[in-house]
Amino acid sequence: MILKDDSINMHRMLKGKIEIQNRVPVENIFAKENSLINLIYTPGVAYVASEISKNKELAYDFTSKWNNVAIVCDGSRVLGLGNIGPDAALPVMEGKSVLFKILGGINAFPLCIATQDKEEIINFVKYIQPLFGAINIEDIESPKVLEIIERLKEEISLPVFHDDQHGTAIITLSALINSLKLMKKQLEKIKVVILGSGSAGYGITNILTSAGCKNIIVVDSNGALYKGRRDLINNPFKAEIASKSNPAKIEGSLDLVMKGSDVFIGVSGKGNILNDKMITSMNADPIIFALSNPDPEILPQYALDAGAKIVATGRSDFPNQVNNAVVFPSVIRSLLDLRVKVLDDQLCVNVAYAIADLVESKHLKYDYIIPQINDQRILPVVTQTLKSVIQNTVTTNIIK
Repeated sequence: MILKDDSINMHRMLKGKIEIQNRVPVENIFAKENSLINLIYTPGVAYVASEISKNKELAYDFTSKWNNVAIVCDGSRVLGLGNIGPDAALPVMEGKSVLFKILGGINAFPLCIATQDKEEIINFVKYIQPLFGAINIEDIESPKVLEIIERLKEEISLPVFHDDQHGTAIITLSALINSLKLMKKQLEKIKVVILGSGSAGYGITNILTSAGCKNIIVVDSNGALYKGRRDLINNPFKAEIASKSNPAKIEGSLDLVMKGSDVFIGVSGKGNILNDKMITSMNADPIIFALSNPDPEILPQYALDAGAKIVATGRSDFPNQVNNAVVFPSVIRSLLDLRVKVLDDQLCVNVAYAIADLVESKHLKYDYIIPQINDQRILPVVTQTLKSVIQNTVTTNIIK
C-alpha cells in the first residue's frame, strides 16, 4: 500500500511528468534591438518554411522532427490491467516519455487517442507523420496491434517500433543468452515454454527462432499452439507462431507442456499463474522469466523456493528486470540518428547479443544477467550494432 499511496501522491503533486521547453534563449526576445523573434517567427521563418516546401526532408534539419517520437496508444491493453482506456493509459505513456528523454534525449509525445478502431488508428498515424521521426506503438490489444504494425510498415515512411513485440523480444533474448551461459546450456538444445501468444509472445517466438532456438512451445488460454490447430484459422499471427514452433505438435495445457522444459517465459498478463509443481517438473536448473506487469506469473521467491536457478521479472523492484525499458530509448535513438526505416528480426537478434555482451563473464551471476536500465553503455553499443547491420542492408531500409 505504501508504493500505491506514494505513487498516487506524487502524480497528484506533479500534475503530469513531462512538459515542452524552448531551445532558444527567451531573455529580451521581444526587445526592439533583438532580432531573434524575427528569425524564429515571422518574417524569417517564412524562408525556412519555403525551403521545406521544396524538399520535405529538410524538416529533419530545420525542425525538431529528427528528435520527435509519437507514442501511440488506444488504452486497450495497458500493462496487465487490460482495456482501461486512453485516459488511464496517459500516466503510463508519460512515464515512457520520461525514460525516452533521460535515456535517449528524445522528445516523446504520449498520444493516447479516443478510438480503438484499427483503420482510424492507422489513419491517425499517417496524419501525424510530418511532426515525427519515428512511431512507437504501445499498449494496443493483440492481434489488432500486429495488423496495425504490418500495415504501417508498408504505408508510412517512418520506422515503427512496437514495445511489446520488438522491445520485449530483444531484452528477453539478451537475458536468456546470459542465463544459458550460467547454466552451461545451448539455445539450440533447450526447450522453451512461452505463456502468452499476444504481441510479446509473437515477438519473442520470432526472435528466438531467428537466433536458432529449435524447440519452442507457445501456450494460450486454449493450450499449446501447434500447426493445424483448428481455432488458429482466424488468427494469422497465432498460426504463424504455430508454424515455427512446437515441432512435435504437443497438445495440452501449461502444466503438461512444462514437463521437461528448460525455460519458462511468461507474457500472459496474468499474475500468479505458475506454481511450484510446474517448476519442479522442468529439467535441471530451470530458468523462469515471469515478465507480466504489474503482477508476474509467479513471485521470484516462490520460484526460487520451487527450485528455479534464475528468475527474472519485468519489475524494477526485483533483481533481473527484463523490461523493454532497457531497450526502447537506445534503439529508437539509433533509428532516429541513422534514419533506419525497417527493424527486422535479424537486426533485433544482433542488438540482443550486443546488450547481453555488456555483462562481462566475471560479473555475470544469477541475479545479474542483464545491464541496468540506466547503463550508459547501452546506447553506444546499440548504435554501433545498428550501424554495422545497415551497412549490409538494402537501401530501402533507410529513409531518403
